[in-house]
Amino acid sequence: MSRILITGSTDGLGLATADALQSAGHDVVVHARNPERAGALDPLVGRGAGLVIADLTDRDAVRHLAGELNEGPPLDAVVHNAGVWSGPAVMPVNIIAPYLLTALVPGPRRLVYLSSSSHFDGHPSAVGVDWRGTKSGGHGGGSSAGGSYADSKLFVTTLAAAVARLYPDVLSNAVDPGWVPTRMGGPGAPDDLELGHRTQQWLAAGDDPEALTTGGYWYHRRRQRPHRAVHDEAFQNRLLRTLAEETGTALEPR
Repeated sequence: MSRILITGSTDGLGLATADALQSAGHDVVVHARNPERAGALDPLVGRGAGLVIADLTDRDAVRHLAGELNEGPPLDAVVHNAGVWSGPAVMPVNIIAPYLLTALVPGPRRLVYLSSSSHFDGHPSAVGVDWRGTKSGGHGGGSSAGGSYADSKLFVTTLAAAVARLYPDVLSNAVDPGWVPTRMGGPGAPDDLELGHRTQQWLAAGDDPEALTTGGYWYHRRRQRPHRAVHDEAFQNRLLRTLAEETGTALEPR
């Protein structure tokens, strides 16, 4: 049995991942943005899931969350599932929060980061990015003031690859769940929600040889070739340096 945190687990892929992992016998910790959203997790909490509450747009809240997690039983895995599609929260939620949690919660030996095929449209530059979500950009897949959803997903996919390189004892992977019918994806999304969350579950707790690899970009349990910048060590280093300077927190040697 593993102890696994799933961020953004009140609905959609996060909720499906948490429910599947708990049903498989794992000790899950679910996450909600606020107490009102946490009500959706009552069935899982009633079955024994741990619950943490934090607004991932707020860096202080993310730091407090990291402290709370470090004071509790050790985590074996984290599924960085929380994400937003548009608006000022794109960079804070999609890249700053998973970066801070990666840096501040050093124990887990499996890390799964939610990516997207949109990352192929991202721009491999950290210059002028609205890391704090104060500008009007952050919409959709194209370029916009301060960065786009596509940029955020390129950054988080690159973070996953960089963590795999820097920490060879950690299994760090990125997952493209497909365009699935969630609150973000919309009811008309064409991909399979079941297949979308199964890859996260598999990488977080699976024990077959492929699930025990690192540095991958996965779609429906098949390893894919990501944007060429993802495995560019120079870009990885620039991104990590920028994130460390922006947050005042660096990834420490382990």
